[in-house]
Amino acid sequence: MEGDVLVRARGLVKTYGTGRARRRVLDGAGIDVHAGELVAVVGRSGSGKSTLLHLLGALDRAEDGTIEVAGARLDGRPERELTRLRRTLLGFVFQAFHLVPELSGQENVLLPARLPGAPAGAVRHGRELIERLGLADVAARPPRELSGGEQQRLAVARALVCDPPVVLADEPTGNLDPRSGQDVLRLLRAAADEGRAVVLVTHEAAATATADRVVRLRDGRVEA
Repeated sequence: MEGDVLVRARGLVKTYGTGRARRRVLDGAGIDVHAGELVAVVGRSGSGKSTLLHLLGALDRAEDGTIEVAGARLDGRPERELTRLRRTLLGFVFQAFHLVPELSGQENVLLPARLPGAPAGAVRHGRELIERLGLADVAARPPRELSGGEQQRLAVARALVCDPPVVLADEPTGNLDPRSGQDVLRLLRAAADEGRAVVLVTHEAAATATADRVVRLRDGRVEA
C-alpha cells in the first residue's frame, strides 16, 4: 500500500535562454511520489529530467508552480530557509559523485552530519551506513583511490546520513559498470523500501526495472 505523498509538484514552468534562444523546458509539469515508492523519470536528452529534479530539490527555482516536500512548501521561500530544508528533508545522489577530494570517504559521508541542524545521532548513523554498505575497508581513503562504484556507494551513504524522507538521484549509475550500477540501484531500492520517497532520473533499462512506477517527460509535462 502506498504511503503518504512526500513529493507533490504542480504546474512547474522553467525556461532557459533569452530572445530567440529562449526555450521552455518545463511547461506545467507535475508529479506525486509516495512514501515507500521509487519513481523513475525518463525522457529524451534535453527533455528537462534534471531540471525537474533540481526544482524538486530546491537547487533551482521555478518561474511558476508549487512544490511540496514532506509537507513543506519550497516555492517562494528565501534561500536561507531552503538551505535548512535541503539539509533536513532531502538527500541527493549525482552522476558525478561530488565527493570532496580532500576528505576521506568516511569524512565525506559524515559531512552533512556535522552541519548545523543535523539530527542527533547522524554521525553514528553514518558510521553504521559505511559498515552496512561494505565500505569500512576503504572509508579511510580519499575518493581518488576508490573505484567509481565505491565512490557512488559513499555518495548514497552521504545522501542517507541525516535520514531524509526524500532522496533525489540524477543518473546515479551513468558512470558505473553494470555490476556497480546494480549495487547502487539496490541501495536506492532499499531506501524506498524503508519508507522514503525516491525519485530517480535515468535512461537505463535496469534502473527503470527497479522502479515502482515510470513517468516520462514529454513537451515539458510528465506523462504516466
